[in-house]
Amino acid sequence: MNFRTGETMRTALFVTCFNDTLFPGTGRAMVRLLERLGCTVDFPLGQTCCGQMHFNTGYQRECVPLVRRFTEVFEGYDAVVTPSGSCAAMVREYHGRVAEVAGDTRLAAAVRHTPPVYELSEFLVDVLGVVDVGAYFPHRVTYHPTCHTLRMLKAVRQPPALLRAVRGIDLVELPSATECCGFGGTFALKNADTSVAMCADKVRHVLGTGAEVLCATDNSCLMHIGGALTRLRTGVRTLHLAEILASTEDEPASAPRTAEGGAHR
Repeated sequence: MNFRTGETMRTALFVTCFNDTLFPGTGRAMVRLLERLGCTVDFPLGQTCCGQMHFNTGYQRECVPLVRRFTEVFEGYDAVVTPSGSCAAMVREYHGRVAEVAGDTRLAAAVRHTPPVYELSEFLVDVLGVVDVGAYFPHRVTYHPTCHTLRMLKAVRQPPALLRAVRGIDLVELPSATECCGFGGTFALKNADTSVAMCADKVRHVLGTGAEVLCATDNSCLMHIGGALTRLRTGVRTLHLAEILASTEDEPASAPRTAEGGAHR
């Protein structure tokens, strides 16, 4: 999809249950950013989970009502934008598989007609055609490419391009950036020792950059790494890409953060 200035696009925010529950500020930042760029963003109140956690844990049939709900809630929009590479990947890559497992031809047809779902950086760069979004963030930042954004969406160039265009930023490369942080949803619960070891490696690389802020496109991974950074009292904070891009001189990004708790604040 290519968008041109002057066109009207019906855009919906799929905030994801993780962000809605723990990091609602990311959704608010997305809306501020997109509206600043001239977009009108709807937030369908009927949205629920995309089913990723269920699907990845082996409960594929239990995903069917969630997939059906997704197709109904977002029907009629031109584009759906989300602050989660992992949830975008679930919708794009696996909703069709859920319908196939269920043997539901009507659901399969509905999935095929679901509006395109974009992770935020994809939408900005590939749909709106924007790299410089007018952001200002005078801090030393390093970027962690989360696994789903990197490997499933193949959104390799978009986040760094957007960050490089931010005024005042000192963007430094993260060593071994493509290594998983160890979160992996339920993986971190089922394989805690391995997850902690992987996170320790990631933290070591982050600290080696001297960055003030670690940025990514998924708050789930940022929460995992950020927890370790906080426990070690490193002083390094984590911010979602949306919050850095929404930051301006008049309305700078928030102070150090943890999970915010509570929805729709």
